Amino acid sequence: MAVLNKIRQRSLVLILVIALALFAFVIGDVFRNLDSTGGPQDIIATVNGEDIKREPFMLAVQNMQQRTGPNTSETQVKNNIYNEELRRIIMSSEFDKLGLTVEKDKMRELLETSFGNYPEFQNQDSIFDVNKMSAFIANLKDIQPQGAPLSTFTINYAQWTNNEQSLANNALTQQYYNLVKAGVNATVTEAEDDYIAGAKTLDLKYVQVPYNTIADSLVTVTKSDIKDYIERNKDTYQVDATREILFVEFKEEASVEDEDALKAELLVLRSDKLEFNETTKGTDTVFGFDNTKNIEAFVNSNSDIKYSADYFRPAQLGTAKDSLSNTAIGEYYGPYKDAGYYKYSKILDKASKADSVKVRHILIPFAGATSAAPDVMKTNEEAKATADSIYSVLRVNRSKFVDLLELSSDKVSNEKEGVIEFAYNQGFAPPFKAYSFDNKKGDMGVVETSFGYHIIEILNQTAFNNTLQLATVARKIEPSEKTNDDVFNAKQKFEIAAETGDFRELAAERNLTVKPVTFKELDENIPGLGSQRQVVRWAFDNETEVGDYKSFTVAGVGFIVAQLVDVNEEGLMSVEDAAASASIAVRNEKKAEMIRKKIATGALADIAAAQGQTVKNATGVTMSNTTLSGAGAEPKIVGAAFGLGQGEVSKPIDGNRGVYVVEVTKVSEATKLENYAAIIARLSNARKNNVQTKVYSALEAAAEIEDNRAKTVY
Repeated sequence: MAVLNKIRQRSLVLILVIALALFAFVIGDVFRNLDSTGGPQDIIATVNGEDIKREPFMLAVQNMQQRTGPNTSETQVKNNIYNEELRRIIMSSEFDKLGLTVEKDKMRELLETSFGNYPEFQNQDSIFDVNKMSAFIANLKDIQPQGAPLSTFTINYAQWTNNEQSLANNALTQQYYNLVKAGVNATVTEAEDDYIAGAKTLDLKYVQVPYNTIADSLVTVTKSDIKDYIERNKDTYQVDATREILFVEFKEEASVEDEDALKAELLVLRSDKLEFNETTKGTDTVFGFDNTKNIEAFVNSNSDIKYSADYFRPAQLGTAKDSLSNTAIGEYYGPYKDAGYYKYSKILDKASKADSVKVRHILIPFAGATSAAPDVMKTNEEAKATADSIYSVLRVNRSKFVDLLELSSDKVSNEKEGVIEFAYNQGFAPPFKAYSFDNKKGDMGVVETSFGYHIIEILNQTAFNNTLQLATVARKIEPSEKTNDDVFNAKQKFEIAAETGDFRELAAERNLTVKPVTFKELDENIPGLGSQRQVVRWAFDNETEVGDYKSFTVAGVGFIVAQLVDVNEEGLMSVEDAAASASIAVRNEKKAEMIRKKIATGALADIAAAQGQTVKNATGVTMSNTTLSGAGAEPKIVGAAFGLGQGEVSKPIDGNRGVYVVEVTKVSEATKLENYAAIIARLSNARKNNVQTKVYSALEAAAEIEDNRAKTVY
């Protein structure tokens, strides 16, 4: 009781202590978030003081994903949206400085250019009507956030205003670049210099003492030498933050036993089997592949690929085409492996089929059909009735085909009297294609596709090939549950061993291939694994240290175990990483100094003899071509030569491949031109063509950008 009384007496103190502890926990978490992200979680980036907020950014990502579909990864979409926002902010600040705006009349002009051909915005004479567009926009505003149909899509008010903003930005950007282009014209002096660079020539004699005349073993390159070289060449050795990992794969693949079991399952399908019938309490005979009366139903109930009654060309049969072609009608081939499946095929029929056809057709669309015009009002039934009526007329008199084309909505083929020629491997609506190739020349019929109802007449068929009609039961080759369990257990054992063992040695013991890969913080793909942001995020996490390892589930592979082996932060490349390239340059600098000390002043012939070299000649050397005959690309040597007068001899000059001494034997001055207009135009056009890329790159480089993408949305 005494203890309880003390607790009651001090309850206020305890409450305060607990409250302070909770407060410290919450505040600590906030500061940790700020420390780890470099800013609030909802700020993706800050560009020239303007924030890119998370919510509108992700909404833009979502909208773009809906437009681009599954072929573009989420990271690619995020990169596109980020680059768009970055460009918008950078360019907007430039527009503001210059006072560039898009006024009402200009916006109307832009909208007319973009939407002037839409029937919704045209009057009865098919002329753009701004009042119709204004009414459409006003309606969008009233019904927001709902949308309204426009042409073949639906648009809401937010999307419309975003589109207007995009049009305005594009117009302002073009105006901005036009202003820049107006100020980048070449001058007469620049044109003269350009002309002289190609027209003035020198004849030279030179001695080259190659760097390889001094053995590498005689030159010591220290870490401090390399560090000094990196400091003198910062632009070359500036790098982004990178991480290097090693990884091994544990693939969930079907084992030999799995494949053997799959083949056995396919072979068993030929035989009939007995099954207990719960309803009749008797035994039913279920027909197998040999005796089934409904081949399509049998295939569809036993195969991972649905039955097709098509006749297959040799190119469609894969690597088994020869074996299948040599199998008699009614016989089987397989099981055989093809495109990730084991297949068991029964030959149903063989026939000679065309690979190219010439047909003519009349298309009657219905409301909602693919590519149907907005004014098509016929229902499916009404369109079929019209097509059947046309077919009835043509059965009696095919000469009326061209006259009836006025009822067809396919304006492209109408210009060729309804005629279409195409090959079997071309992409046409499947029912249209099947009718054209599976029937005979002269046949005519009504066929429904997603475009509507077609009255098709086959005019000609050519390039016949032997084809096969098959009934194929296919089973996807997949690992069994036991195989997947074995793979998982092997991965687990590797992870346990990696706690104390060497990653590479453990992999070698298990015949696993160790794969190294280096990536940046915003990279997405890992060679052979595809999009693996999870691995990149882990490698760049502040708590992941060199030597740490982790397993990841990888779609289409199974598992990988990755180990972080190197961390390089943003800035200058480390001495170790730069050594491979920098040590060569440093060694050549030291060799150049040694060679220069050995070269005495005097005639070229004497210098050549003393250095064990020969005097070489180069004629017609120009400033515009820095290749020195007999030596290769040597811009520094050519430039120095043009600073000499005729008969002058240079001091030793360090080049790319050695140390040179040059003598100018002849100077041929360029003949002055009366007019440099053509050169001025060429130089000006070249600059203007590069304005857009170079100006924006310069603006981006000068912008103040705090990029938090890797810690907020990637």
